[in-house]
Amino acid sequence: MNRLFVAYKPAGVGSNFFLTKLKREYKTKKAGFSGTLDPFAKGVLLIGIGSYTKLFRFLNKAPKVYRATLWLGAKSDTLDTEMIEHVEILKEFDESSVLEAVKSLEGDLTYEPPIFSAKKINGQRAYDLARAGKEFTLNKIDSTIYETKLISYCHPFVTFEARVSEGTYIRSLGLMIAERLGVEFGSLSALERLSEGQFEYDGQKPLDIKKSLNIAQNFYHGESDNLKYGRVLALEDLEIQGDGCYWLDSGSFISIINIKNREVNYELGRIEC
Repeated sequence: MNRLFVAYKPAGVGSNFFLTKLKREYKTKKAGFSGTLDPFAKGVLLIGIGSYTKLFRFLNKAPKVYRATLWLGAKSDTLDTEMIEHVEILKEFDESSVLEAVKSLEGDLTYEPPIFSAKKINGQRAYDLARAGKEFTLNKIDSTIYETKLISYCHPFVTFEARVSEGTYIRSLGLMIAERLGVEFGSLSALERLSEGQFEYDGQKPLDIKKSLNIAQNFYHGESDNLKYGRVLALEDLEIQGDGCYWLDSGSFISIINIKNREVNYELGRIEC
């Protein structure tokens, strides 16, 4: 069985544990997800079953939208409520100041990711090194924050939404908001992914892969059996002949090809629809 759908992972369970539950639900051994969510976070998780697990890199998964609640004055190395060490009692801010701090994040940012992150250092996850008490340095990363919204401010909690590029650390955005309010510490008390690109949760309904791809459609005018059996395709039989990655519609299945230096190669030979 091939299936692509959006699931909703609850808080308190890891993405792999949640995937195991879905495998039992759909009675399959071959399934995967794109864009892991750690146990603290909840929300949209894109799931592929069968050969659709190969499609993740061709899907329109950006920008991503998150909703988070920031606890001003809460100190935690994980930048969430997992390892709260201290809570500073703060005076209340004017809502206009909070809104200004949230909106100030919009644009291109360069910042250090949290030490408790999934980034790899010499093959090891940063969060594993951090939990082991080892010292290390993370390179700064770049993110684009397309839009931010202040949802509510109920002191000391600031709930905001952010539409961001892939790889953005929302915990770091929360800390930046705190710092721009002149607060040394800030940690998330909640984190939810609302969407990944065009994908939102809709009761695990199956998605049409032809409408989900983030690459252009091309058209093959040669013998249909060439696609059916994965034979070499001639460039002159393709409607679009410029370099790039394209998908071809064969009715009951699609193929994904790559054109480079006038050579045509398959990225994925045959994916049943």
